[in-house]
Amino acid sequence: MNIRLISLLLFALSGFSGLALAQEAAQVAEPIPDKGDTTWMMISTILVILMTLPGLALFYGGLVRAKNMLSVLTQVFSIFCLIAILWVVYGYSLAFGDGGSLNGFIGDFGKLFLAGITPDSMAETFSEGVVIPELVFVVFQMTFAAITCSLIVGGFAERIKFSALLVFTVLWFTFSYIPMAHIVWASGGFLFEMGALDFAGGTVVHINSGVAALVGCIIIGKRVGFGRDSMAPHNLVMTMIGGCLLWVGWFGFNAGSNLEANGVTVLALLNTVLATAAAALAWMFVEWLHNGKASMLGVVSGAVSGLVAVTPAAGLAGPMGALVLGAAAGAVCLWGVTGLKRMLGYDDSLDVFGIHGLGGMLGAIGTGIVAAPALGGMGAADYSIASQLMVQLIGVVTAVVWSGIVSTALFLIVKAVMGLRVTQEEEREGLDTVSHGERAYTMM
Repeated sequence: MNIRLISLLLFALSGFSGLALAQEAAQVAEPIPDKGDTTWMMISTILVILMTLPGLALFYGGLVRAKNMLSVLTQVFSIFCLIAILWVVYGYSLAFGDGGSLNGFIGDFGKLFLAGITPDSMAETFSEGVVIPELVFVVFQMTFAAITCSLIVGGFAERIKFSALLVFTVLWFTFSYIPMAHIVWASGGFLFEMGALDFAGGTVVHINSGVAALVGCIIIGKRVGFGRDSMAPHNLVMTMIGGCLLWVGWFGFNAGSNLEANGVTVLALLNTVLATAAAALAWMFVEWLHNGKASMLGVVSGAVSGLVAVTPAAGLAGPMGALVLGAAAGAVCLWGVTGLKRMLGYDDSLDVFGIHGLGGMLGAIGTGIVAAPALGGMGAADYSIASQLMVQLIGVVTAVVWSGIVSTALFLIVKAVMGLRVTQEEEREGLDTVSHGERAYTMM
């Protein structure tokens, strides 16, 4: 009896021990976020915020006339705050949720108000088994939505009603940005599943906002005195400072889009330097040859065009491919803000379409070429440039058509309901005092 009892006890103990080992193994198997990756993503998020506040705000502010300086700063600042709140209320859920039968085009409301997302929730990166806290992914993507909506204001700066801008921004974020983010970046999205390459936002951010700005400047109309009065930038020093902050912040934008810190992250960072430098010099030399002088505004504008073009290719192109892509962007975008703008006669105040729209298209299409392994890119071993170019073109057309249709409809709705622009008298006085009751500068 004693021997049998001892055997039963040993069997029971072994069972409990096996259960404990199984539970311990299950706990070990749970993915744990790497502290280095998490830290890098928090830094990247802060850098993208720096791009908008104060980077984009100062870049735009210096380009307008002195009487409209504060209006642009207020518009960018307010839009950032507005989108930050809308993103956690419903934006993230719709952009990255599983939309079921509609998942090819939009997410769902499963994570409305960030429901179910805790500090222990994890989000997958591009490497198998590597995760980061979902909250850092939420706030990182929030900054992308905020700067995209802020970019649009440059197309019709100096003449739009502040109230109309805020209403349009809410609608455009909901019906243009969120669906584009889902179809390009979310698993199950139409373009994502097709294999469209957009590392950090060529279609979602730049083409999307550039087309919206073009539509807006056409529907709102030209500024009073456009083509007759001087509308030169009032403070190019601020524009230079803003441009530099954009470049620094863009490292978070591009390199952060890898979602972890590894060799691809460093490649994206290097490409963000090389493409930008090449574009700045290309713009400068072409302008120098054409006008006999190399302007500071031209160099900075060229740099931004390079940043835009390399965005979709940042972690996919080899360094030499990034150089070529940047140089092409500098020349193409210079033509966009001079030749194309003059040819079509629209008043895109701060050249959002010429730089972000055209630069985004060039970058998205060019990514299909520079990602090829034969050209030093990071594409798959069986990569086909011709096939990928077709997919990239579909992505570009989708972004242009979707943003164009949605933006046109929303501008017309807002115009019919509340009007889009201030009166001519108010425009002549300046939006700083008319809309905000302040002046950027006081006369001594």
